[in-house]
Amino acid sequence: MKQDLSALRDDLKTRGIDVLRFVYADILGLPRSKDVLVSQLDKAAHNGPAFCQGVWVTTTRGGVLDGDNIASDGLQDMVSQLDASTITEMPWEPGVAYVIADAFNPDETENMLSPRTVLRKVIDEYNKLGLQPVVGPELEFYIADRTPEGGYKRSLSQTGRVYTTGAMVDPRGTFLHLMRMLDQMNIGVFAGNHEFSPGQYEINLWHSEALDAADRTFLFKTAIKDIVARTDQHATFLGKPWSDEGGSGFHLHFSVTDLNGVNLMHDGAGQLSKVAKQMIAGVTANANGLTALTNPTVNAFKRLGPDTLAPYRANWGFDNRSCMVRVPPERGQGTRLEVRVGDAAANPYLVIAGVLAAALDGIKKDLEAPADAVGMAYDNEGAAILPVTFTEALDALEANSDLHEHLAKQMVDVFLVLKRDEIARYEAEVEDPSTRDVTQWEIDEYFADY
Repeated sequence: MKQDLSALRDDLKTRGIDVLRFVYADILGLPRSKDVLVSQLDKAAHNGPAFCQGVWVTTTRGGVLDGDNIASDGLQDMVSQLDASTITEMPWEPGVAYVIADAFNPDETENMLSPRTVLRKVIDEYNKLGLQPVVGPELEFYIADRTPEGGYKRSLSQTGRVYTTGAMVDPRGTFLHLMRMLDQMNIGVFAGNHEFSPGQYEINLWHSEALDAADRTFLFKTAIKDIVARTDQHATFLGKPWSDEGGSGFHLHFSVTDLNGVNLMHDGAGQLSKVAKQMIAGVTANANGLTALTNPTVNAFKRLGPDTLAPYRANWGFDNRSCMVRVPPERGQGTRLEVRVGDAAANPYLVIAGVLAAALDGIKKDLEAPADAVGMAYDNEGAAILPVTFTEALDALEANSDLHEHLAKQMVDVFLVLKRDEIARYEAEVEDPSTRDVTQWEIDEYFADY
């Protein structure tokens, strides 16, 4: 889509913005970016700016792998194209604004390694059926203090402060400052509080159309890490940063409406609709492969398990937080599903794309939902146990041709290359790779980036 970059340049200047930060999520979910001077926008963004395709196969440790022949083909270029609707000012950095960029190949075809492009592909399939996916994300994270030795420690030690705000749980005012900055970004933040574990917080975001929700979640995570870093503290969305405390989840509420915004998840008489049950069936049937996308690190599987308040089986239930898929009690326009297996470190675009792809599979195949689980469902043998290791989850994803088709096999293949390498390095460097304790390898690999 061609854009009037001269008019955009002039508009940004009148708003006092002189730097536009082109930003997008790589396959790992990490933000990659380039700052462009607004004074040069009409020239710099006409066919770009360009990035090296190697970004898709770069690990957190800086290794460059050869997924999709990117390295062996000579690390070719890709070009970015800004989405002007996503321009978001950074109130903690006056004069600078984020803009989310889409990735294209030099021949102007869509780059299917881009998680945002993959999500858009899934949404298009819903739209062809007359459906519009709506998503509401919930994420938890920790604020940590840096130690003199270069490590991290929790910013609080006092337990029992869940659903608390103020100086008791925010002695340096970091969280309150975060809330104010996020509010000025207008990305749908509306409430927040201290979570169950010391130094752990949750901030709530409004629901919206799936691509918008993914964009806002990506900017939310990116902004939080940037804002907190400026306080000489550190924010981490790593799923299980501490062996002795709870993990941080990424719960995803989702539903479908018709193209006029009417919720299609209920039958008008207080019961779930056929399409809602098909979506439940799709998510539970594809749960094993989906888990690789919602829990994309070795560390994530140390958060999961029986009696952890994280899912253990591929099941669902009415207002049941021990299930993988929970049906909240609201009906009418509020009828929705909640997938509770996600890890906060996960890529928002791939979490949403993966969940929607699994649900779409249920719709297209007219799958029948299994019976709902009642009570604490960890020992309910009516549903299969979810993968207990990252390797099991990756094997399931690799074998799931339906998810490949609904997402993009090219992207899934590179995701598998990156993550198999991650596991190999973990197993080679950790004395007991089967340990449930969080290892120093995980802190070094994940803590800073995630």
